[in-house]
Amino acid sequence: MTLQQPEGLSRTDKLLPLWIIIAMILGIMIGRIVPGIADFLDSLSIGTTSIPIAIGLLWMMYPVLAKVKYEEIGKLRGETRMFGISLVLNWLVGPVIMFSLAWVFLADLPEYRVGLIIVGLARCIAMVLIWNMLAGGDSEACALLVAINSILQILLYSFEAWFYVTLLSSIIDPSSTSLVQISMVDVAVSVIIFLGIPLIAGIITRMTLIKKRGVEWYEKSFAPRLGPAALIGLLYTIVIMFSLKGEKIVELPYDVLRISVPLVFYFVIMFVVSFAISYRMRFSYEKNVTISFTAASNNFELAIAVAIGVFGINSGQALAAVVGPLIEVPVLIGLVYVAIYLGRKMYDLHNMKTKNLEDASDNHTIE
Repeated sequence: MTLQQPEGLSRTDKLLPLWIIIAMILGIMIGRIVPGIADFLDSLSIGTTSIPIAIGLLWMMYPVLAKVKYEEIGKLRGETRMFGISLVLNWLVGPVIMFSLAWVFLADLPEYRVGLIIVGLARCIAMVLIWNMLAGGDSEACALLVAINSILQILLYSFEAWFYVTLLSSIIDPSSTSLVQISMVDVAVSVIIFLGIPLIAGIITRMTLIKKRGVEWYEKSFAPRLGPAALIGLLYTIVIMFSLKGEKIVELPYDVLRISVPLVFYFVIMFVVSFAISYRMRFSYEKNVTISFTAASNNFELAIAVAIGVFGINSGQALAAVVGPLIEVPVLIGLVYVAIYLGRKMYDLHNMKTKNLEDASDNHTIE
């Protein structure tokens, strides 16, 4: 087991919760104060893809993907255990937990319940890169897991939506059946936009600049400047999201609270279960963080697009899907701190070295 001590957050990153709170408040204020801002932002869409949010996600993801050492991804070929446990957590455990929580907490609110299930089925391909970076995870493994999840999302999302929303829900309550029809093409378009574009841009940036200026300049001079850009993109995205739905948050606080409770449980349960399993399987801290945040995060853009496309922009399903990222952002940034704390307690190099010295001393005495 490779024991590595997480470095912790930088001074800028430590203030991120404050910036996020400010961005949330600013977004709500804009949504409430500026007349027609939500309708204007909604109008800036192509199909169900919001251009302002797309800009934020691309802005946020490109710097992270440009820092990935793609030339080292080949070293992960033997990590079949890591990829196996990640896929199980993402495509079996995650959907089951969200489905269960949705029925436990929203049994009397079928529209919100369906919206929550849709969120749980959309595995993260965007913000997980930020959480993984902040907590000191394995960036190469994260990029590869995101790519794998993207391919599986195209293949499995439609089937899983039918299985959980239509089939299983009708078994629990025959009167609650909802028919969800999602084409593979729609899911593929979402994946191409929100992963394909920044991924290609990141690869081209890295290959081109390393060829021109060298690895040392890229890693020590250029790459460190990308971190703040990613966080600015995150904050911009938060402002836009809260501007779009700030009015709903203020008008329907009880509904938002009802939706928020199972979401908080979901993010925390998925992270804790994933971290515990990965620790028991003796993964390094970096890989543990990557597995845990990949499992705990969701692709909110896809979930929102599906909810709006199938049920309409003013539906309860769409509101539940929108509340998803509004809760995910503060909870996941909190879990970044939890991950770093657990890393220091459970992957403590100093204590491990001390124990090894004591064991060696004991063995020498016995001999």
